[in-house]
Amino acid sequence: MPVTPGPFAGRTVSDLALDLRAGRVTATELTRWALDAVTRLDPAINAFVCVDADGALEAAGQADRELAGGADRGPLHGMPVGVKDLIMVAGLPAAMGSRHFAGYVPDTDAACVTRLREAGAVIVGKTTTHEFAYGPTGDRSANGASRNPRDPERMSGGSSGGSAAAVAAGLVPLALGTDTGGSVRIPAALCGVAGFKPAYGAIPADGVFPLSRTLDHVGVLAADARDCLAAYTCLTGEPLEEEGGRAARVAWLDPGDFFAGDPRVVALAREAAGAPEEVRLPGGVAAELRDTYTVIQSCETVAVHADRLAGAPELFDPEVLERLRAAAEVPAWRYVRAMAERSRLAGVAGALFERHDVLALPAVLLTAPPLLRRETVLNGASVAVRAALLALTSPWNVLGLPALTVPAGLVDGLPVGLQLVCRPGRERLLFEAAAAGGGDQPGK
Repeated sequence: MPVTPGPFAGRTVSDLALDLRAGRVTATELTRWALDAVTRLDPAINAFVCVDADGALEAAGQADRELAGGADRGPLHGMPVGVKDLIMVAGLPAAMGSRHFAGYVPDTDAACVTRLREAGAVIVGKTTTHEFAYGPTGDRSANGASRNPRDPERMSGGSSGGSAAAVAAGLVPLALGTDTGGSVRIPAALCGVAGFKPAYGAIPADGVFPLSRTLDHVGVLAADARDCLAAYTCLTGEPLEEEGGRAARVAWLDPGDFFAGDPRVVALAREAAGAPEEVRLPGGVAAELRDTYTVIQSCETVAVHADRLAGAPELFDPEVLERLRAAAEVPAWRYVRAMAERSRLAGVAGALFERHDVLALPAVLLTAPPLLRRETVLNGASVAVRAALLALTSPWNVLGLPALTVPAGLVDGLPVGLQLVCRPGRERLLFEAAAAGGGDQPGK
């Protein structure tokens, strides 16, 4: 059974901002709603690792005083926000979902958290992550699995599963996540919310615990694409470039070259895209992108954790440890070759944007699997859940391209996500394509 919706379910940041400025609600009231919702509803989904009630109420009071005095910091002013446990918030625990960092409390904010505070946002607490963000399922963490609000017996997706679940359940209207191979977009799709991974480096990753330094992106999760856009502009401090009023040229990218998915999921995403023309990557490129991603992530992740692997392997989750040990077997020459291949593949994939502004494809090729499920059946064949979840999101991390996931509808009562991809600098057309395709409807 779905979790009882919280106070922000179906509510957008833009709607709440109108109520706040019209005096129908205060930032303090919004924050109390969030804190009460976490107390009542979070035990069913485990979206939050910790909550900072005192700090949140203090920040909300400041936001109210500023508005009363005529100071308005923008669309996030007074909005309650969750922050993934991988992202440092001064004075709050940052365990990264691992026993390795039990009790660790940073004394400085990550750069993206500093920007949130400067935008007037109210940080409610830290959200659950798959241990060290090393998994797309969201169900391996020292503080337990984050669960899908649509069905708590199913996975939220990962690794930003807590952030997606918190927004989907209506505990907060906005949350920060990180995305190395789909960790914002996968849980957004499985939980039925919007998730945006910007271009590589667009939002600074300073103060974010790394998984794979050249693949990591900071992203946002919200009820709809418009809220993702509002958060993105606040976090970058720059408005999107104008496109002269022209409509986005959207093409459907055939997902079959990447992975064989549930045909109902694919059909629903294509219907939501409304793309008139189909394009395909040249033969073999999808497989090359997948292999390049795997090699780069494996080598960079082992570089981050080599000392912990050698000194305290028993503190890792067993599944994460198994993956790290397998990753450690990838030779250095493959990493060097993969980095060279990455540049070539960027040129090959870039050719798809010569005639189109936005590529549309499903975000994930199946609906949310049951918790801890590692094999599933798609089209009569047994496939690895991890591979199916990552198949359509990880290529855009390799290429560093902006990618947005929006709700596309339901299959068997479970959410399906549509993914839209563009070149850096064309983000306005990306968000316009989401609006034109109906993907900015919360809860669609």
